[in-house]
Amino acid sequence: MSKMHLVMGGRVSDPRTLDFEDLDAIDFVGVFPDFATAEKAWRGAAQRTVDDAEMKYVIVHLHRLLDPSTDHEGGDAH
Repeated sequence: MSKMHLVMGGRVSDPRTLDFEDLDAIDFVGVFPDFATAEKAWRGAAQRTVDDAEMKYVIVHLHRLLDPSTDHEGGDAH
């Protein structure tokens, strides 16, 4: 299975959390086949909103959700 990664973001109530305020307004940047590509997309999205402290973008390791055994393979630390 490829190591799919989802990059998404949105407005959070507290920048220290992942408590997204409006799930209907989530910005789905895309699904990427590897961490490096996902990280590049994440950096681009995060840079566009760098002046807005309530906007947060994250990388979700979809492969870990689909196959939890991949948690122990090493590799990406995020």
